Amino acid sequence: MTIISLIFIVFGSIALLVGLLPHGDITAAHRMAELTSHWYVHVSRILMILGGVFMMYGFNWARWLVVVWIAFHIVVGALHSAFQLLTHVLIFSVILYFLFRPKASAYFRNT
Repeated sequence: MTIISLIFIVFGSIALLVGLLPHGDITAAHRMAELTSHWYVHVSRILMILGGVFMMYGFNWARWLVVVWIAFHIVVGALHSAFQLLTHVLIFSVILYFLFRPKASAYFRNT
């Protein structure tokens, strides 16, 4: 659980920082318009971080948040390309395996 949690925390944090930091020569008004028009992407990244943090502490709802987050990204991947769809399905399968093994279920049940 620790490794999966850390992956979600680290990748979510990096993606959020890269998305929020200004890049290139754009005006403040253009940057604000860009941030407000893509707010849902930032919310997704925050949910990724929250899922990782609370999953590390053994909260069962965080495990389900991570599952829903990845399932959503399967749909997003399907809208982009077959390669992204297959990549997300593979990641989803691996994470599902580790999140729902008997030891993992016991870990989430103890909290």
